[in-house]
Amino acid sequence: MEYRKLPHGPERISVIGLGMGSIHEGDEAEIEKTVRLALDAGINYFDMAASEGKPYACYARALDGRRQAAYLQMHFGAVYDGGKYGWTRDLSKIKQTFENQLKTLHTEYADFGFVHCIDEEDDYHKIMSSGIWDYMKSLKEDGAVRHLGLSSHDPGIVRRFLDTGLVDMIMFSINPAYDYSTGAYGIGTAADRSSLYRECEKAGVGLSVMKPFGGGQLLQAATSPFRQPLTRVQCIQYALDRPAVLTVLPGVRNSADLLEVLAYLDAGEKARDYSVISAFTPQNAEGICVYCNHCQPCPQGLNVGLINKYYDLALAGDVLAKGHYGKLRLKADSCVQCGHCESRCPFHVKQEARMQKIAAYFGG
Repeated sequence: MEYRKLPHGPERISVIGLGMGSIHEGDEAEIEKTVRLALDAGINYFDMAASEGKPYACYARALDGRRQAAYLQMHFGAVYDGGKYGWTRDLSKIKQTFENQLKTLHTEYADFGFVHCIDEEDDYHKIMSSGIWDYMKSLKEDGAVRHLGLSSHDPGIVRRFLDTGLVDMIMFSINPAYDYSTGAYGIGTAADRSSLYRECEKAGVGLSVMKPFGGGQLLQAATSPFRQPLTRVQCIQYALDRPAVLTVLPGVRNSADLLEVLAYLDAGEKARDYSVISAFTPQNAEGICVYCNHCQPCPQGLNVGLINKYYDLALAGDVLAKGHYGKLRLKADSCVQCGHCESRCPFHVKQEARMQKIAAYFGG
């Protein structure tokens, strides 16, 4: 295993971590086996945002006697009423969930306490005005949280938290489709996203990477915006080459998936080479929303790129994406079919029809 040091702390973090979004698909024995395999392979960074509550007790058993070998990235705002994933900004629910998770995991602290999925200005103001951020700061003062951070898909929101001077780590979506240098495939332009990574590095703030495979989309030609697949090794290397990135957190369903990810460690220079993306051009994504937000500003105020991203991730099997979509202030059913976005889209995406499809998919 390779390790990178957290700038604001003594922690040496494994370049491959373990995501939690898909691990619920295995039975409890398989979940426990997968976590033990990760630990044995030298993985020490674990994201704790699950798609349902089942895995937590399995992690507790796998971590028994090995808690000091693991850094847990826990999310404030993800809740599991009835065992199913949900999202909240209710401070009392957040407190209760955190206390319950500590108890279930047989630990007294979180190594990293993250505001969960904050992607809009309304999110930011809610966090700062509702007492959630103050609560998290108090946990750090008491030692119940060692480092503060957030998970986000939006560079502007990340900068808001960088300005506080209080965050040590940020979970951000990074992959070639979102970042490709001749187009803007994620929220914010490619130049803006690249600048953000450099700003994080300058501030001594580490990045943990979610969506390294684009929710699995990049691994298959049929779902990749490039219409050709990349390998897991290429995607991992791409993310690790971005400034400030300390660890990549692929989601795995079982130990077999984890072994495929761990193959990165034995991959040679040729296998890690992702220079093939230099041949991709915006025309490769003709008719496919690449979340570039060239259509902005929407006259109705919709975040068209983010709506499309959550929809695509949900179709790709990302259980958490539906919850993220559900907390958007304006959703696809607010589209009035004015044609503004279609007239501005450089990739000729039929957004009017797509918004109707998205609204129907998520239930309006």
